[in-house]
Amino acid sequence: MADQLILALDIGGTKVAAGLVRPDGTLLADAREPTRVAGGPDVVIDQLVALGRTVAGNRTPTVIGVGCGGPLDARRGIVQQPLNLPGWFDVPLVGRLEAAFGLPAYLDNDANAAALGEHRWGAGRGTRNMVYLTVSTGIGGGVIADGRLLWGETGNAAELGHVSVAYDGWPCVCGRRGCPEALASGTNIAARARAALAAGEPSSLSQLTEDAITAERVTEAVRQGDALATRIWDETTAVLGNAVANVLNTFEPEVLVIGGGVSRAGDLLFEPVRNLALQLALPPQRHARIVPAELGDQTGVLGAAAVAIDRQETREPVEAA
Repeated sequence: MADQLILALDIGGTKVAAGLVRPDGTLLADAREPTRVAGGPDVVIDQLVALGRTVAGNRTPTVIGVGCGGPLDARRGIVQQPLNLPGWFDVPLVGRLEAAFGLPAYLDNDANAAALGEHRWGAGRGTRNMVYLTVSTGIGGGVIADGRLLWGETGNAAELGHVSVAYDGWPCVCGRRGCPEALASGTNIAARARAALAAGEPSSLSQLTEDAITAERVTEAVRQGDALATRIWDETTAVLGNAVANVLNTFEPEVLVIGGGVSRAGDLLFEPVRNLALQLALPPQRHARIVPAELGDQTGVLGAAAVAIDRQETREPVEAA
């Protein structure tokens, strides 16, 4: 395994990325471009194959690792119906990639992939029990329990964005109420700011066009003392603090790693979330360290590489689609 090269492929609703990675996590080459999502799965898979061949160049990878938004059936290599990839219904992604490259391929949920990457090369390295929580367009998670990825029956375990913190709270697209994703994801932080502005609440954000109001702009306004932004941010960190306390009580990790675009707010996010989560968690779970992810913009590609390594090490079979 030490001599192999891994072709790592990351599929998202806004971008696709490819990298050539050594087993020690060294990224030899990478490339990314906007996802041609309107073209459907055939166009995106062709795009991904071309990108993979570009980063491989004249070098020969020996295995492919893939991270993609769920839901998916990781054991059978099928992408079922991800919200960020419209038109993808039971797509046999692993089979398509193996046919294109003539290499074995392994697929996992993008949050699981990120968890594996952070555990192997990032903020969770050296730990036996770790949880990764991504707070980005949506909220997802991956769990390392006793050194192994908690996979579930089909690879869709640890949907931590849909563990309700308010049974009669705000509606979520999953059909439940009070899910952290429906209020505290980057998408919904921005949506709540836009709704408050539309209702006439004063804010410096009103100077921006609707499309320009993002979670990042909300955090900038918080730093400037904007009242509307501060209210939305305080609600966000309260929901995330409660969600993290639930995670600590459920899995008792040594470290909980938070990544994703919203985590770039730094201490503005980590201080209130950490303080509230450790206050609300049961006493035996309060030893957990709550820390930022370390892999940054390479999380998707390095996570996909970690999927390939993990599945080879555990020899998890891939069933024929």
